[in-house]
Amino acid sequence: MQGVPESHSGWTFLTNHARVLAAIAEDHTTRIRDIAARCQLTERAVQKIISDLEEGGYLTHTRQGRSNEYRIEEGTFLRHPADSGPSVADLLALLAQHDAKHGASPAGGVRQSRLAAEEQ
Repeated sequence: MQGVPESHSGWTFLTNHARVLAAIAEDHTTRIRDIAARCQLTERAVQKIISDLEEGGYLTHTRQGRSNEYRIEEGTFLRHPADSGPSVADLLALLAQHDAKHGASPAGGVRQSRLAAEEQ
């Protein structure tokens, strides 16, 4: 895995839940350890976020030996009423499109997810 971005103080546009979901969209077989490093979170925080996303119906996982394979549920929408309209897939596709235009590396951004690619 490439370098992790430096820490940031102050507010940001994306929540940790969005960052974790974006990391999973990039690689559906990624490890919690790698998500934690990329998102600058603890492994325990990532586990809690994944649990939240599963409880909310945004994500499921299946066991593949000692690893997990994650699946982002198609057609799920952003949670806040003010954000009604775009789906989670729309958000992930937008992030992937931004990174493709700006040449972001996998460690620094989201590549085109399989989910977004399937919808196009």
